[in-house]
Amino acid sequence: MSLDVTAYLERLRIADPGPPSVGGLRALHAAHVERIPYEALEIQLGRPTTVDPSESARRILDRRRGGYCFHLNGAFSLLLRALGYDVVWHRAGVQGSPASPAGAGAANHLALTVHGLRSDDCPSGDWLVDTGLGDALHTPLPLQEGIYVQGPMTFAMRPSAAEPGGWRLQHDPRGSFFAMDFRAARATVRDFVARHEVLSTSPESSFVRTCSVQRRDADGVDSLRGCVLHRDGLAGSSARMVETPDAWFSALRDVFDLPLTDVGAADRDRLWRRVHAAHVAWLATASSA
Repeated sequence: MSLDVTAYLERLRIADPGPPSVGGLRALHAAHVERIPYEALEIQLGRPTTVDPSESARRILDRRRGGYCFHLNGAFSLLLRALGYDVVWHRAGVQGSPASPAGAGAANHLALTVHGLRSDDCPSGDWLVDTGLGDALHTPLPLQEGIYVQGPMTFAMRPSAAEPGGWRLQHDPRGSFFAMDFRAARATVRDFVARHEVLSTSPESSFVRTCSVQRRDADGVDSLRGCVLHRDGLAGSSARMVETPDAWFSALRDVFDLPLTDVGAADRDRLWRRVHAAHVAWLATASSA
């Protein structure tokens, strides 16, 4: 596929990013996480996808959809390369909790780095670029040890103890995961095919068990987990139940820019029934705890 750069930039509402620059990279990254949501609705719908970045870009541009890390970072890497950025794929691992294994062995995440863009806050010119972490980064982080604040979130970056030569991103305590480690070596699509299959089909996969949609902006994060719509931002946190199909699909459209014009009435009904049944089961478990 020849990437339609013009259509991609229109989706991001960026008229002209200019030549590669730190400012351009930040603007592209922020626009991507603000306008292309983190979602795995295709898994909930039982419609298989691949980790091919061209397929992901087609779904983002032609069907106005999002995706999860393999899709979002894969497609974004195509755009950045087309615009002249030096982009590298990395095998990575998201650590869900402190008790979970650290390191990139699971290959449950695709991380990106961009190189050759020096600035006062990044003298090496090397950046972590990640539009596929849901409620995490709003803009890229320098690949250097430090503490970084973005809106209500505070991140820590340091060399990875689990991946020699690699790096570790520590998420804010309120985030949806604990940390992410990535390897220094270059990765390819082949590194992620097997894990994508597991994440898409295993009953133990969080993407299979729970419908979750997230969208990051400069001031915080919107998330829809099952039938709970949550906002965590500079002004504080709020949550409300979304317990009718009309309200649920309206939230997808209005909050996350997911009109789902590619999902017919029968599939919408099936999707809502699945999400609502999981929500009811979760409420029963919560009330008995």
